[in-house]
Amino acid sequence: MAKTITFDELRKIKDQLPSGSMRKIAEKLDLNEETVRNYFGGRNFEKGQSMGVHFEQGPGGGIVSIDDTTILDMARDMIKT
Repeated sequence: MAKTITFDELRKIKDQLPSGSMRKIAEKLDLNEETVRNYFGGRNFEKGQSMGVHFEQGPGGGIVSIDDTTILDMARDMIKT
């Protein structure tokens, strides 16, 4: 299911993640860790891929349209625990 949030909201979620969370998410989904980092606004496309996250410039860091919220949902679950 697609979702739209601000870039600042996405970065806040990323910043709240416990150490090692990117690696754990990558392992659970059989992805490269840089791909997960790119999902949260990283730009390392030599080692990682884009994962259906589209960034648009604007207030609040801009708007982020997310095609698949699986990584976002996993991150939110990790923050809750």
